Amino acid sequence: MKITDIKIGHISVPLKKPFKTALRTVNSVEDIIVKIETDTGHIGYGEAPPTGVITGDTTGGIRGAIEEHIKKHIIGMDIENMEEIMLRLDKSVVKNTSAKAAVDIAIYDLYGQLYKAPVYKLLGGYRKEIITDITISVNNPEEMAQDSMDAINKGYKTLKIKVGKDSALDLKRMKAIRDAVGYDVDLRIDANQGWNPKEAIYTLRKMEDAGLNIELVEQPVVAHDFQGLKLVTDNVSIPVLADESVFSPRDAMTIIQMRAADLINIKLMKTGGLHNALKICSIAEIYGVECMVGCMLESKLSVTAAVHLAAAKSIITKIDLDGPVLCSEDPIIGGAVFDEYRITLNDEPGFGFKEVQGVTYK
Repeated sequence: MKITDIKIGHISVPLKKPFKTALRTVNSVEDIIVKIETDTGHIGYGEAPPTGVITGDTTGGIRGAIEEHIKKHIIGMDIENMEEIMLRLDKSVVKNTSAKAAVDIAIYDLYGQLYKAPVYKLLGGYRKEIITDITISVNNPEEMAQDSMDAINKGYKTLKIKVGKDSALDLKRMKAIRDAVGYDVDLRIDANQGWNPKEAIYTLRKMEDAGLNIELVEQPVVAHDFQGLKLVTDNVSIPVLADESVFSPRDAMTIIQMRAADLINIKLMKTGGLHNALKICSIAEIYGVECMVGCMLESKLSVTAAVHLAAAKSIITKIDLDGPVLCSEDPIIGGAVFDEYRITLNDEPGFGFKEVQGVTYK
């Protein structure tokens, strides 16, 4: 099964509600779709979101990286030579992790098809069903409390609350949400780099003193501030999850060895795909550090790949893969089944994709 061509398309999927964080507001998923063709007629699909404020990747940048750099390095390669393909992919261009992730996902899709097995079984096969949280966008306290209740009424037991825009208002937001949902629901908070270290410590201690029972706080400080992240981790009892600080296995190793965070968040668009994500899992297993698997604003296509990773590995204990349920429609035929908080996998080879509707490839 040899790679004969890599084609690129685009999908546009409206969100049910605007997605608001400390970094941005988004109204639709506008992602690049990658289609890898082979001499056997098998097709592998991948996806990349242009998340410039996090990964630095833009729509034009993703296209350029694939068309001008990645494509020429792997055309003609045999899918069974996975290690060589991934070495070439990694060396084809510096950074550009989302473009690499889209190609990586399509390669793993083909790898599963080659061996007639679902990818999660090839990677470990720990389980075939996972439970995700759902994200509550940052708004006024009353609206966030109502959004939280709407999620609870749909069966969600874990909410991830976006904060980081105003620390005093963040406390009011969390109090309103906790009062609305009670204490049988787990609340995670995600500051998206919105606080400085002292502000984070002050705000999180206030939340502790208020008895809000926060499960974890995700990326309280800017991504590059490992020392600031460690300062927060050392001075609050709420577990700290490193997200934007972790792009590579090296980042994960550094943060774990520094004890700068309690947990690691793996996102395929930061790691450049499954190949490096698996390395982060191995590092975390060695040190006994639990991981979350998360996603950007992505369709079911690339999130399905993240689901297979989460299903494969026991070190992944927390799931934040709500991207598809935030979308108002689903153009992806096949893949994982998203039933609100419950995500299940079938035993189709690869990732089980049949078609991506409404996409024209070039």
